[in-house]
Amino acid sequence: MRFSRLALTLGFFLAAAGANAAIDTSPLPPKHPGWSFDGPFGMYDRASLQRGFQVYKEVCSACHSLNRVSFHALSSDNGGDGFFTEPQVKAIAAGYKIPQEPNTNNKGQLTGANGEPLTRPGIPADHFPPPFPNEYAAKAANGGAAPPDLSLIVKARTGGPNYVYSIVTGFHQTPPAGFKVLPNKYYNPYFNGWNISMPPPLAPNQVTYSDGTKATVDQMAHDVVTFLSWAAEPTMEDRKRIGFGVMLFLIAFAGLLYLSYRRVWGGIH
Repeated sequence: MRFSRLALTLGFFLAAAGANAAIDTSPLPPKHPGWSFDGPFGMYDRASLQRGFQVYKEVCSACHSLNRVSFHALSSDNGGDGFFTEPQVKAIAAGYKIPQEPNTNNKGQLTGANGEPLTRPGIPADHFPPPFPNEYAAKAANGGAAPPDLSLIVKARTGGPNYVYSIVTGFHQTPPAGFKVLPNKYYNPYFNGWNISMPPPLAPNQVTYSDGTKATVDQMAHDVVTFLSWAAEPTMEDRKRIGFGVMLFLIAFAGLLYLSYRRVWGGIH
């Protein structure tokens, strides 16, 4: 019985793959919803960052890690590009359970009496803990496909925030005639091959925004991509400010060089 079911699934997979080979499944060009941080003078929208963090925490973090981001980076009290106060960051970090390190209190033990891992409340110096202990557990919980870490996803994908936004909002469309959605896959025309392992992550009113913003799919997608753009480059605003200052300095320096040239060489023909 198990063999026949496996053979039937394999047969459907091969038939679908053969049918899709005759169709151009190149991804659609990404959408361009517009971002507050675009351009040389663009800055992050703090309200959108806070809402995007909420979407990540309540929706995305169940599957996707954020390994390269520390809680401390969320703080705006240290002169960085964060968007929460230090007390808020401490409260956020304390809401996470971090694997306990060996110390004198636990006498080097990492598991409790029943074999459960020992944990402690997070502190701002910690990084966001992953939802799964390892890649094998992540694959087992997600149909064989490990969800990617989102720390640098905006930088790692061609199209950046536009691509990630298009993927998140690209579900619930009708596949074209002749295209077969493979088993345990979902149709998304913005993904290369159109068959994606990730199920639709967002639904209307999936979160409740504290600022009263209506939680449509487009709004949540825009907010969480803004947050992930910040996660990929939390010092973007500092980079732009420094770059602008350097450009002003170079322009002024070039002007001084020109005036010096005129003064020294102006009378020589």
